[in-house]
Amino acid sequence: MTSKQRAYLRGLSNRIEAIFQIGKNGINDNLIKQLDDALEARELIKITVLETAPDSAKSLSFEISEKTNSIVVQVIGNKITLFRQKKKDSKIELPS
Repeated sequence: MTSKQRAYLRGLSNRIEAIFQIGKNGINDNLIKQLDDALEARELIKITVLETAPDSAKSLSFEISEKTNSIVVQVIGNKITLFRQKKKDSKIELPS
């Protein structure tokens, strides 16, 4: 992913709300399944990492990205933004 594409996705993510929270239970199979479904439906999602989470937002973002086969767009404070393009009928067109 180029920096231009990442910047475009960051701009889109400014307008969306976080739809998931990671707390003291951390990352489990159920959360990964829900994140996977959300990425399939929305392509771009935002996650909030609570203070009670077992790890930092940055380290959790890499683990989630790996398990959901998505791209970490950005991690700012306790917010993680992830992107995974749909295989067909993608709503988000990345600039080339």
